[in-house]
Amino acid sequence: MLRGMKTTVSRDERAHRYDITVDGVQAGFAEYHDGTGVRALVHTEIKDEFSGKGLAGILARAALDDTVAAGLRIRPYCPYIASWLKKHEGYEEHVEWPEHHPAP
Repeated sequence: MLRGMKTTVSRDERAHRYDITVDGVQAGFAEYHDGTGVRALVHTEIKDEFSGKGLAGILARAALDDTVAAGLRIRPYCPYIASWLKKHEGYEEHVEWPEHHPAP
């Protein structure tokens, strides 16, 4: 687990991604593309040495919360983000489901 370790999520606007670090070490990222009024989340990746620790969920929640706070709609192309959204309430009114990921 991550007990006693500092986990941080930050948005890198130049790279169009959210980065998650554990004790300052890059553990993964979620890539996005912005359009008019929408942020498309396209890929999420956690390094193997950090897998199974819940970091993808922490990263997903932070990216989605930041997207909503920015006043943008969420378009989940990433299979992980789409699956996460279907399991967690509170984002329904902010999501535009792509055709290949129909709404639950």
